[in-house]
Amino acid sequence: MTASTIEPKQATQWQKTPIANLVRNTASGNYYARVRVKGKLIWKSLKTDTLSVAKLRLGDFLKQENHRVEIVQAASRGRMTFGDAVAIYTKRIEDAQHLKPRAKEYRQDTINALLKSWPGLGSTDVRKLSVSDCLQWASGFAKKYCPSFFNNTVGTLRLILKIAIDSGARYGNPASEIKKVKVRQKILKLPEHDQFPALVKLVRKAGGRFSKDCGDLIEFLAYSGARLGEAARIYGSDCDFANGKIAIKGDLETGTKNWEVRTIPMIPDMRQLLERIHSEKAKEQWAKNPVVGVRECQKAIDSACKKLEITRFTHHDLRHLFATRCIESGVDIPTVSRWLGHKDGGALAMKTYGHLRDLHSTTMAQKVLFSETPQTTIASLPLQKNEPTTAEPQKKTPAQAKAKYSYPWWASNEATEIFWGQANEPVQIVPLPKYLQSAKAAMGREVFEQELSEPQALLDELLERVGVATIEKLKAKISGNQKQPAT
Repeated sequence: MTASTIEPKQATQWQKTPIANLVRNTASGNYYARVRVKGKLIWKSLKTDTLSVAKLRLGDFLKQENHRVEIVQAASRGRMTFGDAVAIYTKRIEDAQHLKPRAKEYRQDTINALLKSWPGLGSTDVRKLSVSDCLQWASGFAKKYCPSFFNNTVGTLRLILKIAIDSGARYGNPASEIKKVKVRQKILKLPEHDQFPALVKLVRKAGGRFSKDCGDLIEFLAYSGARLGEAARIYGSDCDFANGKIAIKGDLETGTKNWEVRTIPMIPDMRQLLERIHSEKAKEQWAKNPVVGVRECQKAIDSACKKLEITRFTHHDLRHLFATRCIESGVDIPTVSRWLGHKDGGALAMKTYGHLRDLHSTTMAQKVLFSETPQTTIASLPLQKNEPTTAEPQKKTPAQAKAKYSYPWWASNEATEIFWGQANEPVQIVPLPKYLQSAKAAMGREVFEQELSEPQALLDELLERVGVATIEKLKAKISGNQKQPAT
């Protein structure tokens, strides 16, 4: 219960104590502070039923309230330090009902980082803070922290200064001139189809006390798309085998990240996993305990990735793996978004996984035929001035194709050069396995063999990923170095 100015309706529930401003709720046994500040009657739960503890917390509460009143009075006279505004902002965060504990901790982290990176800011009069001061701080702060934390800290700075503006201590917000940094979308590097089972098997057979449970958690996260904290709070009673659903409830007090209970489908691999775990537990133990026996397994994942020589991934990447496999299997993005617990109608999922939808559509389009022999369109290199425009009657050999280049891109150590060169070359110069491997490295994601039949789609995606400047360099290096035929 937060501080309130509303008098409780049932006075009989409140018992007076020998301590001034301290009353006891007879129904719950908890003590409450009851104090009148500037004509307003304020109630606040001290969250204890022990009198000695309540007395200590009452003193802290009265001190905070008196300090808050002093700050407001000072602001009304035009005097307020940045530290005074921070105190008011911190109090608002503590009392905010819409914020979860972790969100409050994150806001406090931004305050701490702000004060640590700006020496003397707390004691500075808010009237003396200028736009140049804010821009100078932002320039140094942006070099030390990631874009998302930088942007959130700038947001905190603006909100604190807004308190000074609202109280009349200054006019205008100098932090509004700070431009937020663009957050680059993370390129997902997830385990491939054959790598994931191998990794799970390796984790289970690691020989540790919780190795088997770690393997179960990895599979559960990948098959459900649940967040790590959500997965740790899914009990056997939440698994409905009859209807093929799993209820995700989250924390008992704060619920899931979006405060809502959601259900997700029990895909075949998940059903097989849950049935095995269920068979290994007694009925009562299954219903009243978490399905998975561990709450995290990052070290086990790191060790397995190192042994298998695959890119390291995190618990949250398994959530991305679930979404990726769903979309690759033909599930539409709005549905995947609901399974993930997003409340934006699929906007975030579209931004993160939209390219998979396009690739799936392109792959499916290859199955639509109006003739007996499918036609494949190859995007060839631009024709040179002296190159004939008519097709040659016989098919070129790899040696003939190589002869027109002065730069041997097929022997390059750069995967992007190999992929771009072969994607633009009608003749198969690079062996298919090497071409596919180069495509994966260049795109920074999983690439399926059937996608190679549509090189233009991959080239368009590569343009979006690396930018026009990189593509122009490739053109100048590869297509620009084609040998000119003798005249």
